[in-house]
Amino acid sequence: MDFIRSFWSLLLLFCWVSVSDAAGRGRGFIGHVDPEDSKKVVVDQETSEALKSHLTTVFIPIIYVIVFVVGLPTNGMAIWVFLFRTKKKHPSSIYMANLALADLLFVIWTPLKISYHFNGNNWIYGEPLCKVLIGFFYGNMYCSILFITCLSVQRYWVVAHPLSQQRKNNKVAVGVSVAIWAFIWLTTTPLYLYDHTAELKDPNITTCHDVNVIKDALNPFPSVQIPYFYFILMGMVVFLVPCIVIVVAYVLLLRALGNSMEDSSAAKNRQKAVVLIVTVLVTFLVCFIPSNIMLIVHYSLLKDGQADNGYSFYLSTLCLASLNSCLDPFIYYFVSEDFRNHVKNTLLCRSSRTVERMRVSFSSMKYSRKSKSYMSESGNTQSSTC
Repeated sequence: MDFIRSFWSLLLLFCWVSVSDAAGRGRGFIGHVDPEDSKKVVVDQETSEALKSHLTTVFIPIIYVIVFVVGLPTNGMAIWVFLFRTKKKHPSSIYMANLALADLLFVIWTPLKISYHFNGNNWIYGEPLCKVLIGFFYGNMYCSILFITCLSVQRYWVVAHPLSQQRKNNKVAVGVSVAIWAFIWLTTTPLYLYDHTAELKDPNITTCHDVNVIKDALNPFPSVQIPYFYFILMGMVVFLVPCIVIVVAYVLLLRALGNSMEDSSAAKNRQKAVVLIVTVLVTFLVCFIPSNIMLIVHYSLLKDGQADNGYSFYLSTLCLASLNSCLDPFIYYFVSEDFRNHVKNTLLCRSSRTVERMRVSFSSMKYSRKSKSYMSESGNTQSSTC
């Protein structure tokens, strides 16, 4: 319960800080159509300087480089393990495989984002690719939230209902996964309905999803109504509701483990649950809570034509949201012991047949606690760390 109270306290504190920060400092990247050239967009001096700053041209692309370098191999290995190493499929592995796929689909597009920022926030790949990049970015974020929610509920269900039918649960997991993918593909459609690029007059660059073009300064809402309704809806339905579900699931999980303390493995299971809870909370506190709050704050102020919206902080939170592709593999690691073993065997280049022979070999031996090794009936010993 202390974890849950801390979570909500931090959430409320961050909401207050975000709103006060948004109201007090920074300017949003708002552009207006140049009256002399309708194809160009005019921005103020502060926006121009921000687009040339080290925050957007050095810090943010470095974060994306880390996401690519760490996220590509870890999520690629995770998918390999789930598809080719995990023989006995269970609901958790199904959800984790889909989560890894969502992360990988985002990570493979990050080189475009890295190139964009290192090139002085100049997008040279055209409007269609910009829309695809933004679609995969937000699709990954909301897809990750939903699959982490499924993992949290599944974790509670396994503890509370250990005798439930495995085959039936697998069918439910597959159905839920298909529904999530269909929902994400459907809900990202609005992101393809309006332009994300803007050709600036000064500096002479083309931005992607950074400058919001306001066509009528007296009535700015029509220019941002699609992203406004999209992010408000996704923030309430795909962020807030899953957040509540996760908190409830973990409260019930800790209560279920507390009721089974008489079991010898209860303390170990409780420790694993606490580690998982901490990992998920860190993921939400770093990646999802800041970005979703700032998205709502940003577009709520933007629709009223207000420029004071802490835009630098807003950009930083969106960048941090991409870190979930690096943090998700740690969730797989703590959720599944099989995943840990399969990763170890994969890194040691052990084939599935070799692993099976080792398992059979060690299962026929007796384990000596003194020597910390396995001993056969003939007296020969073999190390358990081979």
